[in-house]
Amino acid sequence: MREWGRGWEPLAAGVTGYVQVHVAAATLLGSGFGQAVLSARGAPWHQPIRLMADRVLVIGNGSREHALAWKLAQSPHVKQVLVAPGNAGTAGDGKISNSAVLVSNHAILAQFCKDHNIGLVIVGQEDLLATGIVDYLTSVGVRCFGPTAKAAQLETSLSFAKAFLDQHGIPAARWKAFTNPQEAYRFVNSTDFPALVVKAGSPAARKEVIIAASKEEVCEAVQKMMQENMFGESGEMVVLEELLKGEELSCLCFSDGVTVAPMPLAQVHRYLLDGDRGPNTEGLGAFCPAPQVPEALLQKIKDAIFQPIVDNMRQEGTPYIGVLQTRLMLTKEGVKVLNFKCHFGDPECQVILPLLKNDFYEVIQAIIKGKLRSLMPVWSENSTAVSVVMISKGYPGDYANGMEITGLLQAKELGVEVFHSGTTVKDGKVVTNGGRVLTVTAVKEDLMSALEQANEGVAAIQFHGAIYWKDVGYPILGLLSQSVGPVCKGRSMETLTSNILIDHCERPTESNTISGSHSELEGFAGLFDLRPFGYDDPILVSRTKGLGTKLQIAQVCKKHNTVGQDLVAVCINDILAQGAEPLFFLDYFAYSKLDAEVTQVIKEGIADACRRAGCILLGREIAEMPGMYSLGEYDLAGFVVGAVERRQMLLKLEKIADGDVVIGLASSGIHSSGFNLVRKILLMSCLHYTAPVPGGCDDQTLGELLLTPVNMYSKSLLPVFRSGRVKSCAIIAEGGLMKSIPRILPESCGVVLDAHSWKIPQIFSWLHNEGNLSEEEMAQAFNCGIGAVLVVQKELAEQVLMDIQRYEEAWVIGNIVSVCTGSAPVKVKNLLKALQLHGSQCQQNAALLDSHLQPKKSKVKVAVLISGAGTSLAALIAYAKEPASCAQVALVISNKPGVEELRNAARAGIPTRVIDHKLYGSRSEFDSTIDRVLEEFSVELICLAGFMRILSSAFLRKWSGKILNVYPSLLPPAKGGNACKSVIQPGHRVTGCTVHFVLEESSAGAVIHQELIPVEVDDTEKTLSERLREAECRAFPIALQLVAKGMVQLGADGKTCCKSEGQQPIHQRTSEASLD
Repeated sequence: MREWGRGWEPLAAGVTGYVQVHVAAATLLGSGFGQAVLSARGAPWHQPIRLMADRVLVIGNGSREHALAWKLAQSPHVKQVLVAPGNAGTAGDGKISNSAVLVSNHAILAQFCKDHNIGLVIVGQEDLLATGIVDYLTSVGVRCFGPTAKAAQLETSLSFAKAFLDQHGIPAARWKAFTNPQEAYRFVNSTDFPALVVKAGSPAARKEVIIAASKEEVCEAVQKMMQENMFGESGEMVVLEELLKGEELSCLCFSDGVTVAPMPLAQVHRYLLDGDRGPNTEGLGAFCPAPQVPEALLQKIKDAIFQPIVDNMRQEGTPYIGVLQTRLMLTKEGVKVLNFKCHFGDPECQVILPLLKNDFYEVIQAIIKGKLRSLMPVWSENSTAVSVVMISKGYPGDYANGMEITGLLQAKELGVEVFHSGTTVKDGKVVTNGGRVLTVTAVKEDLMSALEQANEGVAAIQFHGAIYWKDVGYPILGLLSQSVGPVCKGRSMETLTSNILIDHCERPTESNTISGSHSELEGFAGLFDLRPFGYDDPILVSRTKGLGTKLQIAQVCKKHNTVGQDLVAVCINDILAQGAEPLFFLDYFAYSKLDAEVTQVIKEGIADACRRAGCILLGREIAEMPGMYSLGEYDLAGFVVGAVERRQMLLKLEKIADGDVVIGLASSGIHSSGFNLVRKILLMSCLHYTAPVPGGCDDQTLGELLLTPVNMYSKSLLPVFRSGRVKSCAIIAEGGLMKSIPRILPESCGVVLDAHSWKIPQIFSWLHNEGNLSEEEMAQAFNCGIGAVLVVQKELAEQVLMDIQRYEEAWVIGNIVSVCTGSAPVKVKNLLKALQLHGSQCQQNAALLDSHLQPKKSKVKVAVLISGAGTSLAALIAYAKEPASCAQVALVISNKPGVEELRNAARAGIPTRVIDHKLYGSRSEFDSTIDRVLEEFSVELICLAGFMRILSSAFLRKWSGKILNVYPSLLPPAKGGNACKSVIQPGHRVTGCTVHFVLEESSAGAVIHQELIPVEVDDTEKTLSERLREAECRAFPIALQLVAKGMVQLGADGKTCCKSEGQQPIHQRTSEASLD
């Protein structure tokens, strides 16, 4: 072989010459030239060989394709890697460069490959696989790596994949497909499994998925897909699928159509925010291998899923050749398939390929030739790869491009690999060109080390609006110091993980002697070894706590699925205020008589919360005490221990100074100290916990709202605590805002908060009104929408706020000020006004709730006419999505092309039309065109949202009583058209906006609804205009609901009349403080 290789080396410089000289020999042997030469020499395929350097084409432009090119370029068999179209990272990196070949045209692509002697094409994109690019290139003699279009149906056709899994008994979520919405509704209400996942199932569908929280939301999603064409023709068929619960993993394998070679399991962080909240993304980080998953489980996945798929595909005449990726859910019943990808996923590719020890090019060639068994992949042992994805601010929605990226070379010098995605080169600089910008990958001996190095690499890279996860793999870091975790009655963590049973035993009772957490035999004590966690000078912090009145509410409501999560959260949040990382948790559970179902639900909630917090559930005490508690009663208490380095402890009172900034984190609802007062208010109001939420828009009851678990802030706050930028932290619990915050302030300092700076949930406004509470009483009893506050230096506030907002809703809510001895340490400005402002929303929602209690009717179709930005369109769209709304925004028309509101409507799935008035010779011709389009969409009502054209008399007569407009003043209209200026200059104390029917002649009697706002002493035209715009967004949906429901209509005399007797024709509402 060595002599053969030397004999051919002189031709390495000329690939074209190589092909010309040896094409005849290859043809005579009836195969590719590489195999021809090998056959002539008699060398078996699996022996190491020295092939002439090849040119490879990788199709795509993301981080995945950059990683593929990077790995291929390491092969001595590869002379050059072209990436089409590529990005800034693949534009000129050693062997790697970009190509502008048109990949969507198969014929052009094939000719390019022949003209440029491309020896191998790798397809990384699903859409090209679906169009049969592999079939075409292979048919014309271009070697291509990937499945055929028919095999790729596992990814591209939902109905094919589901039927295939069922036919061959491969475990997956239960499902059923429908082309008739009524049949889907009946199925949802009768099935014995939670069919909460709604997928577009037609052949045109791709990734259209809605995960619903209730059966009602499922029916609404079905209606939107099938009857309202939310996804166009993709929704002609829907698939209702079981919602699986458990731990999600990504598992990939190579396949040559016969042999399966699994890759190490990877775990991906997919959601934009912490706690699986926020938009679902392609993945913002990943690590590989998943250390909490035993090797035996990977073998089970191969035997039960991958091999049966490959075997049955081959038997059906469609061999699967390439990479197959499955998203798996580890459920209580075992491993189940969620979906497939017929190529490397992103970011899975970026953490898997760095661990491959083989020559990637040789592995691909073996797969194409059906010889994978002779060259099985070998993976690095004792190594972990972590990838952190850097995204643009606004992703996965709107984001800005063209931001310069710096620090790429510095990151490389730190030992990480930087794979580009949304980047390009402009004026010699690398700039952003997409939402997913870069993936930074580090490979180290363990997850913690790899994560630290990846974060160091990310920190070296800068571009405006950069966002990234700092704690990829955080939930399982607590397990990494132990090769075997806690055990329950002889069952190791490996067994628990493989069956996804977290602490389902009665209590932890014994353990392995390996360092970490241990529960001693007979339940005498739990042991925890702190040394493996790497602390230098640790201080232990502990807290024990119960739920008090909130637990009584849970028992009255018979709703027990949140109290376990709540217990863990309130304990962990309290030690977090000292900067401590939670290490382990124990709970005490006492009851009158064991209810196995209730007990199991509570235990699962505690275990799940511990897992999300990254702490060990070390022990449990359960006591049956029939003489102590009444039947059905129980009590819960939790105990948590955490640790913090002495030098990193919070409560640095000596460093807090005048001018520091206060950052507030949003709460999920009411904190514990307020529940006694809540019970008293409910008694006075004669409301029960089963009553609908006052002013609510959905089916949530008051009890369900009150039992919403407390936010657990460990993941969002620990990283910023460790950065040293936070001076102190307070959890807003006992004593509300007035008593919780002073605990972290020196005597010489106080705090001034502005209630207009944060969002106050409507329940607090209702409690304020219903309980007739003063401003001071609200601040003393309740947290008023704030869950925790931080004190930071003013110059560092922006960065700290950005770091927190990746996980939680947060705001700058106040400042530290100097105070005299005896002065109140906490002052909350504008609390009364803010409560009244948010409380006004309850009135809007009450109208929606009233219609929700009526029998379902088809929604009134509404067209919104616009001329540009700054309109009420977003508010109308949001209102129309509410389950109780009586209107559907069926069409948006603009007389100006290219305006942002058209794009917003399209993103919401609403049809749009541009009817440019400049293209018409007269107003009547323009109006006639609008009229035809309105009839085409069966429009019943019209809303003018910033529509800047005068409509003709004929149009207004035809649509009399059907056109609504909002005006930024109280009628009669302000002279001169500048409503704000006309109000401020004369010194008026009140103004507002008016929603009215549009008539040929303006009439004050055509008013539908008015929103009043006070004119403040320091108001300017700008500030008043902004508040008027907010008022319009509140008023317009209310007026539309009143008209769509038939409660208000235009009478023959040109005045509004109401459906119910005694109701005033003009609906007025104040939105802030008293206006007298």
